[in-house]
Amino acid sequence: MPLLSWLLPFVLLALFQFPTGWSLKNHHGKRMFQTNQTTCALFSGTWVRDDTYPLYKYSDCPLIDAEFNCQMYGRPDSDYLKYRWQPHDCVLPRFNGLVFLSKMRGKHVMFVGDSLGRNQWESLICMISASAPKMQTRMSRGDPLSTFKFVDYGLSVSFYRAPYLVDIDMVGGRRILKLDDIHSHGNAWRNEDVLVFNTGHWWSHKGSLQGWDLIETGGKYYKDIDRLVALDKGLRTWANWVDNNVDTTKTRVFFQSISPTHYDPTEWSARATTVATKNCYGETAPMTGTAYPGTYPNQKRVVDEVIGEMHAPTYLLDITMLSELRKDGHPSIYSGGLSPAQRAKPDRSADCSHWCLPGLPDTWNELFYAALFH
Repeated sequence: MPLLSWLLPFVLLALFQFPTGWSLKNHHGKRMFQTNQTTCALFSGTWVRDDTYPLYKYSDCPLIDAEFNCQMYGRPDSDYLKYRWQPHDCVLPRFNGLVFLSKMRGKHVMFVGDSLGRNQWESLICMISASAPKMQTRMSRGDPLSTFKFVDYGLSVSFYRAPYLVDIDMVGGRRILKLDDIHSHGNAWRNEDVLVFNTGHWWSHKGSLQGWDLIETGGKYYKDIDRLVALDKGLRTWANWVDNNVDTTKTRVFFQSISPTHYDPTEWSARATTVATKNCYGETAPMTGTAYPGTYPNQKRVVDEVIGEMHAPTYLLDITMLSELRKDGHPSIYSGGLSPAQRAKPDRSADCSHWCLPGLPDTWNELFYAALFH
């Protein structure tokens, strides 16, 4: 490898370092990235073609779950792997796994939330591993906790499954979603150095996909309540837990904003109609523009409001807009576990909720990397 190419990540790191004592600001969902005396909104920008991507190959990262492993399960196109997020007023420092390992030596990083958090967790492990493929590692999978250890650096990167963040208890064979209680889960998060939370998708599930039987709040039980009200109550319980239990002089707290889905082609195609196939099958390129093309998710407004009122500095990884443009990034029918009959009916089987790996979550982690170190 030419010397200049080897040095480039470290040159970029030097360029994007902040003065000692600089701290992240938290003001009603607005997160800024400062570089060379200018101000850059990290999450406002465009997708640009970059043939140096992806940052790793699926075949070199065997931990990728089947539901995210699009190339392994037959996705025929690869252009969706060749896009880089370009903020309007600055350039993201390129992710460097060795730098991550060095700066996080002996630390514990934990992703907490639903399968979108697992998507990002697996992406980060793959990105780090690509920089040190012969490093000694150890994987422990469980429910709710799975942990990947980079043994040589004493770094643990974990995923804790808690789709609602708040607790769910089994009482008399029924699942009780406890909007006012988080202590059962929270005890597992106390000693982490970095916490990355997410929630959203499970709050709107109904029917067989609904994850609870009764909701408990204010000492009363309900078969159902307004889902945005439930999300707001649950998030405020989480926010109060962070405010009262996390020492932010020792622990960095992040929240990944709502990850959009792409089941409605009318969001990106003027030719689509209400009777159009409701999925993302066959989409191979991002949307263009900088305005939100679909209906802005009300869940995102709840997240913004709750985080904006927190006392503990909590950095919002505001990936909603930039992810909305990536209708091409979902597994669609190229996901493990689908039968040939299911693949033949993408209008019923396409996954337009999760994201392919390699793919969009790698960008989430590049933004995480920039926010964590710069």
